[in-house]
Amino acid sequence: MTGAMYAAISGLKAHMQKLSVIGNNISNINTPGYKTSQALFSEAIYTTLTSGSNGSASAGGVNPSQLGYGCSVGSISMDMSTASFNADGNGMHCMIDGDGFFLTGDKPAATTNAETPPKTTLTETDPQNLELSRVGDFKFDSQGYLVDGRGNVVYGFVTYTTATNNTMDDVNNPKTSTQLVPIRLPIAAATSADAGAPAAGTPLYPTLDGTTKMNAYPAGSGNTITADSVAIDKATGKITAVNKADGSIAVVGYIALGTVANPNGVTRLQNGYYQAGEGAGNCTATSIGGAVTGYYNNKAAGDAGAVAVQSSGKTALITGGLESSGTDLATEIAEMITTQRGYQANTRIITVTDSMLEELVNMKR
Repeated sequence: MTGAMYAAISGLKAHMQKLSVIGNNISNINTPGYKTSQALFSEAIYTTLTSGSNGSASAGGVNPSQLGYGCSVGSISMDMSTASFNADGNGMHCMIDGDGFFLTGDKPAATTNAETPPKTTLTETDPQNLELSRVGDFKFDSQGYLVDGRGNVVYGFVTYTTATNNTMDDVNNPKTSTQLVPIRLPIAAATSADAGAPAAGTPLYPTLDGTTKMNAYPAGSGNTITADSVAIDKATGKITAVNKADGSIAVVGYIALGTVANPNGVTRLQNGYYQAGEGAGNCTATSIGGAVTGYYNNKAAGDAGAVAVQSSGKTALITGGLESSGTDLATEIAEMITTQRGYQANTRIITVTDSMLEELVNMKR
C-alpha cells in the first residue's frame, strides 16, 4: 500500500512541475518572441514481480509482471516555430520570418598598435559566444551602436573602405566586411583645414588592418553621424541611414543571423536570450538572403581556414513590428484543467491509501 502512496506523491510532484510550465507560458502571453515549453511525463522505475518466459516444449510462455512507482517529468521541450507578426509601426523593429536568431552581446575586445596615428583592431568574434535573441527591438544608442531593448549590441557585417580619406569607395557598390562585428553608424568627419580632407559631417568608414582585420574607428572625431532616417531591408537585412549633415545615404551594414543545427536545443537565459550550448550544435553567423558573400573574416579563397559565408536560405525579416508570443491561451487553459484533475486524482490515491492503513492499524483493537 505504501507503494501506491509513493506513486501518488511522484504524480503530485510531476503535475506540480507541469503546472509551473503552464503558468510560465500563460504569464508570457504578451512577451514578444516568447517560445512556449511543454512538459511531458514518463513512467518511473518498475519492480519486476515475475519475469517473462518464452515457454518450453511442454509449457506456454508468460508475460512479465511488473509494479510501477508513479511518474516523473521526462522532458521540458521548447517550440521554436515562428509565431505571428505584431505590427507596431516602428521601422527599427524586426521579426525573423523563419529559423535563426539575432546575434547580440558585449562589444568585442580591441588591440591598439603603436602606429601614428594608432589603429585599434577588433578581435574576431565567435558567434558561439554570443547571445541569441528572437526579439528585434532595435535602436541606435548615443555612441551610434545598434542595440536591442536590453542594451546589448547587435552583430552583423558592416561597410568598410580602402579610400585614403575613409569615405565610401563607391556609393552604389560599397565594400562589406565579412568579419562579425557590432553594427555601428559611420564616424562623422571633423572640421579640418587640410587639403583633400572630407567636409565636416561626412561619413567615415572603418578600414582593414592589413588585409583581414577590421579597425574599430576610422580617423576623425569620435562622434558618429546623425541619422535623419533609418531603413532596414526585409530581404537582406541591409541598414541604410540618411546623413543629416549632407543628405547622403550611408550603407551602415547588414544584420547577421545565427543558425544552429537544433533550434529547439538552445538553452534559455534571462530576458529572452538563448545560448547555443550542448544539444543545439554549433552556432554559425549567416547572411540574410545571401546578400553578403565571400569568406569569414575577410579571407580569400585558398587562405588557411577560409570558410564561406552561408546564406540564411528562405529566412527573411519582417520590419515594422515584433514577433508575438508563441503562447496559445486556449491550449494552455485546456492543459491546466487536465493537469489540475490529474493532481486531484493523485491526492485521492493518498487519501484512500491512508484509509486502508488506518483500517490495518485498527485490526489490533
